[in-house]
Amino acid sequence: MDGGKLEGRVALITGASRNIGRAIALAFAAEGADLVLNTRVNADELEAVAAECRKAGARVVTALGDVGDAAVCQAMVERGLAELGAIDVLVCNAAIRPHKSVTDTSVEEWHRVLGVNLHSAFYLARAVVPAMKERRRGSIIALGGMSSLTGRPNTAVVTVAKTGLLGLVRALAAELGPFGVRVNMVMPGFIDTERRHADWYPEFRQAPPGSPEELAKIPLRRLGRPDDIADACVFLASDASSYVTGDSIRVMGGRVIG
Repeated sequence: MDGGKLEGRVALITGASRNIGRAIALAFAAEGADLVLNTRVNADELEAVAAECRKAGARVVTALGDVGDAAVCQAMVERGLAELGAIDVLVCNAAIRPHKSVTDTSVEEWHRVLGVNLHSAFYLARAVVPAMKERRRGSIIALGGMSSLTGRPNTAVVTVAKTGLLGLVRALAAELGPFGVRVNMVMPGFIDTERRHADWYPEFRQAPPGSPEELAKIPLRRLGRPDDIADACVFLASDASSYVTGDSIRVMGGRVIG
């Protein structure tokens, strides 16, 4: 697409096979970006997203792999650099969100959530930053959420991971700013997505996000859409946000104001 906001850029997006990740991939392709798209195991879904992006004119590399593994992250970045020539934008979207009491959270689950939600952002940033610094441009975008801002019952490990992610965003922004590399966070609120792991959200059995009582807590009185998050990511990936770093955008419909 000629004249797109991301024309001539390459973006690596994790968790890109569905929901928010899929919306980000399609929005980036529509704005002219080439893409490295990752998911852990759903090859067919990822290839379907890649096909849609290719129809928009994007060159696309697909990469299956667990972002909680540092070697997988390094290899994925190296492949993107080799096949597409650069990685100008990194979107850390992959996450798992089991809601459990602290006593019901196993040690293995604790480390698994931290690995996918937090450590992966470090692994990926560590891999993409050298080339970004050399090119003196880049945008790293982490997906946070209400757990980045508030403490809620039965979300200890998710809250620790997302709060740590916000800290990483701020630290990297301070470190990488002199090299022209920006680092920011997008914080989704309740988004209308497919949730395949109902066991992760036991509280939704009583009050689903789209229920009248939950919508009443949102000033805009609707759930967010994946495209709402994708639009914020396009902004942070593009030159429109060239003087924004170390910051966050709350895409929550006003759910958390303060």
